[in-house]
Amino acid sequence: MTKAAVFGTGSWGTTFAMILAEAGNRTILWGRRPELVEGIQRAHTNLDYLPGVALPTSLGATTDPAEALDGADFVVLAVPSQSLRLNLAAWREHIPRDAVLVSLMKGVELGTTKRMSEVIREVAGVPEERVAVVSGPNLAKEIAQRQPAATVVACVDEEVAARLQAACHLPPWFRPYTNPDVVGVELGGAVKNVIALAVGVAVGMGMGDNVAAMLMTRGLAEISRLGAALGADPHTFAGLAGMGDLVATCTSPLSRNRTFGERLGRGMTLAEVIAATKQTAEGVKSCESVLALAKKHDIEMPITEVVVGVVHDGMSPSEAGMLLMSRSPKPERYGL
Repeated sequence: MTKAAVFGTGSWGTTFAMILAEAGNRTILWGRRPELVEGIQRAHTNLDYLPGVALPTSLGATTDPAEALDGADFVVLAVPSQSLRLNLAAWREHIPRDAVLVSLMKGVELGTTKRMSEVIREVAGVPEERVAVVSGPNLAKEIAQRQPAATVVACVDEEVAARLQAACHLPPWFRPYTNPDVVGVELGGAVKNVIALAVGVAVGMGMGDNVAAMLMTRGLAEISRLGAALGADPHTFAGLAGMGDLVATCTSPLSRNRTFGERLGRGMTLAEVIAATKQTAEGVKSCESVLALAKKHDIEMPITEVVVGVVHDGMSPSEAGMLLMSRSPKPERYGL
């Protein structure tokens, strides 16, 4: 039987562990908080992140990384992206030699501007053939409630992608597709969080659907430009990990990044929003690293720039809107 170790007991890590367990894999969750782990192990519930959701009785939980990793075929990483490097360095000695490392994270590392798969390869010392990425329009609460959803499993080794696809395929409510374009799948997941912040700010200001549609469409153009510079397949951005994830994250009230942006748009300060936010909104930190990555490759990303301005540099939402709408006119062409 395939064994999966899932690191991270947040809503998406717990939900993906549910999928793996219910698909017939021997699955164990690792968490750092003993009380949360005990609740999963004994009461089969995650009261902090998925209250009211019954977890499979076959799903185990532990605070011991060595126990979780013992004999694991898949090591699934669902921790906040900016803490991945430090955490993985502490766990790597216990990772089985042939295990596939799977990223559920959607961010770009501050300072290095590395994607999560790049951080995994560097810290764990594994080749790219042993690193996979799962990304798509995957709002955890909906999936935990057994609402239908689809995702993308990306790996340069198509056989590895197919193995992971089989491990998390759970008819009729979770359908994974494979894609060898790791770069495109990761960028779609990371940058859409930044665009969702922008949409949320606009919604919080009282703006309507025209503005949201404009930001999503031009946001997709920013994702595509950056992806082209990094060698991604442009078709990826028209799929689940691109447009699909962007639409879900920008439109759903379940989206952490959109909700974070809404609160900023309503006039709350960054400190106030952080204090009121229980879970990580990845775009808050990754907007800076995404912008740094764009500048490194000389890619224009005006929405990302104003998001950084509003979130980190004291720019008001109204100033951000004025900057975007006052830019010089240009033709609309794919990738521009």
